[in-house]
Amino acid sequence: MNSSPKKSRPLFWFYLLVAYVVIQFVWWTYLMVELNNENYHHKTELNVIKGESLNDVVLKGNELNEKLHKRWIMIAGEGTVFVTLLLLGIVQIRKTFKKESALAQQQKNFLLSITHELKSPIASAKLQLQTLQKHELDRVKQKEIISNAINDTDRLNNLVENILFAAKIDNSIYKLHKEKVNISELITEVITQTLESFKYKQKIILDIEPSIFMDIDRSSFPSIFLNLFENAVKYSTENSTITIRLKKQDHKLILSVADDGIGISDLEKGTIFKKFYRIGNEETRKTKGTGLGLYIVKYLVEQHQGTITVKNNVPKGSIFEAVFLTNTVS
Repeated sequence: MNSSPKKSRPLFWFYLLVAYVVIQFVWWTYLMVELNNENYHHKTELNVIKGESLNDVVLKGNELNEKLHKRWIMIAGEGTVFVTLLLLGIVQIRKTFKKESALAQQQKNFLLSITHELKSPIASAKLQLQTLQKHELDRVKQKEIISNAINDTDRLNNLVENILFAAKIDNSIYKLHKEKVNISELITEVITQTLESFKYKQKIILDIEPSIFMDIDRSSFPSIFLNLFENAVKYSTENSTITIRLKKQDHKLILSVADDGIGISDLEKGTIFKKFYRIGNEETRKTKGTGLGLYIVKYLVEQHQGTITVKNNVPKGSIFEAVFLTNTVS
């Protein structure tokens, strides 16, 4: 990501201000040292002018010399503290600036992607309806077009729900209402409906251990496995395999989504759950997405007392694994 002149200009002025502060600090330090030296010489000369004995002059000279030495130490100590605090401040401000700059760029990318993501299903649904309006079609073709339009509106609805949900997370206004639910049936039902609505080009395998109950928020929990599933579809090739698995193991509940796609580099595994983040290579930039799906997944998993991790699939692809504590599972 290249920095534009507008982005680098505030950093330039910041560094210019820092340079000015450093130069002024060095200059005032020099003046203070010179002033102390001058004061020392003046007092020494004054003692000589007073006509004091040689021993008194030597004793007072030693005292003045000791005071001068202490002042030098004081100046050096205060200068060291000042420089240390200044450097720490520079480092912290630079980190904050880079963080804010990266966030601003991610938000800009989000706005660009969300504009496309919103317009695409709207344009597609409009085209389907215009086709029905302008042409006399047989019943089978009408049902196909209507089905496509419904799929487009479902896609648009899911996108809007993700945006609204992310806003609720940011404003801490979303509250979970948990109840005991057969999540084996819930996952099977929701994924089956999704497969019936959309024609995926991948092979989808459901490996769901039956009759697993868990205390969940029924309205939001499906977002976990649906977002993981959509993420796997997004980064998988045609005719590859996606496996959704639910099982109990070692007193834990494990929900995983595995794909045979392009995989995720080790450097990005720690950042993919951040808001607006999307994998940055050219191949994945061509895919649809807003960078909110995995952010929502992480939040919901943690709200259900779980952890979410991603690891490499063998021989290729990724496995997203959500592990929940036993006190919420039965």
